Amino acid sequence: MSVNTTSFRDSVDRMFTHAAGLMSLAPGLEEKIRVCNSTYTVRFGVRLRGQIHTFTGYRSVHSEHMEPVKGGIRYSLDVNQDEVEALAALMTYKCALVEVPFGGSKGGLCIDPRAWNEDELERITRRFTYELSRRNLISPSQNVPAPDMGTGEREMAWMADAYKRLHPDDINAKACVTGKPRTAGGIDGRVEATGRGVQYALREFFRHDDVMKQAGLTGVLAGKRVIVQGLGNVGYHAAQFLSVEDKCLITGVIERDGAITNPQGINIDALRGHIRATGGVKGFIGGDYHENGLAMLEQECDILIPAAVESVIHADNAERINCKLIIEAANGPVTADADAILRRKGIVIIPDMYANAGGVTVSYFEWVKNLSQISLGRLERRHEEARARMIVEELERLSADTGLNWTLSKGFKEAFLTGADELELVRSGLDDTMRESFKKMKEVWISNPKVEDMRTAAYVVAIRRISNVYNSLGL
Repeated sequence: MSVNTTSFRDSVDRMFTHAAGLMSLAPGLEEKIRVCNSTYTVRFGVRLRGQIHTFTGYRSVHSEHMEPVKGGIRYSLDVNQDEVEALAALMTYKCALVEVPFGGSKGGLCIDPRAWNEDELERITRRFTYELSRRNLISPSQNVPAPDMGTGEREMAWMADAYKRLHPDDINAKACVTGKPRTAGGIDGRVEATGRGVQYALREFFRHDDVMKQAGLTGVLAGKRVIVQGLGNVGYHAAQFLSVEDKCLITGVIERDGAITNPQGINIDALRGHIRATGGVKGFIGGDYHENGLAMLEQECDILIPAAVESVIHADNAERINCKLIIEAANGPVTADADAILRRKGIVIIPDMYANAGGVTVSYFEWVKNLSQISLGRLERRHEEARARMIVEELERLSADTGLNWTLSKGFKEAFLTGADELELVRSGLDDTMRESFKKMKEVWISNPKVEDMRTAAYVVAIRRISNVYNSLGL
């Protein structure tokens, strides 16, 4: 059996080059957009368990056509410079596609977070923040990290506090990172954001008969068979929202220690509880266990959601993928070689730079909230409620005066009289972003015969917007 040799960075470069080749860019501009501006490697020591341990971290800045630059920080033993630079590039294109005013960046620390206790991780994180701050690689106005694989709200709270201690006079210090807990300046809806964005992306896909036809799909989301690879934060929320709210059947879940399948649908909350209690999916009574989890990527389904790591679908297994639609909840789960094979098979891919943009979109909302120093909806919520109450009371008065004797249902009246809170506004903004971005991709895909798929369309939209910024700057 051959071994997949296409790196994540190679795949991103090849996909970019293919899309850029369909455009008429000014001489040299393609290379300017492609290259990574800078990558910093930091090595620092922390005294732990009676000795000094040295850690290696990276922060890559791909493009500063807009500032601040934005991108997550991951904790993983697999972190390396090539991976971080590829993720930073993807972040640039992602922000441009969904019209979030950031450049692209990414960071990582080569560490197994499970090997250290909470106190040790905090000390490591705070020292990493210090190293980044010394190089202006964390700042509300220049470089804004966020959670990624192996990190979450806890790590972002540590980083924000460490930054504030280093810059006590910065009134916008909380905006130095996003993805913080609500109590530390975070925003409602950030934890669920990437998974919620996947749901909204699928909903928008199913609103367009012409794109559904491309995938051989009809009808609505309800009843569609879905396999999810990775039940971390993104995979869990996507699977939970799709199963509970859209009535999809989650027929398979793939994790590190194997997979669970159930043609009648898996209870996602129950499975997540089992994973938290036991560390894996083995022994879960709500489905059949398969030791070779990755083989379940090839099981028949309507929608496949790779939501874990890069390059899980590659040249060696792409021919055996048996779904109609892939939505890339993870970054780079399909290699460039596999992408060509899947396209030939007629499988439609909703690309990562669009599908998982919910995280950076809501991070943008959080950053704006931190800079404005006020929660979303605080100024207008009660005013909305008062105006709604005036309408209801006037309708009820007219009913009484005219003898119609009709009444508004209790559920409708309560909902209508309740102004939108922060979570509702965040979800509304995310939904609008996913809808409008999809329409831009579809417009390019359907109208240009040279654009063969949605991924190429996404790159074309993103590259065009970045090139417009450079042109406006006189470059």
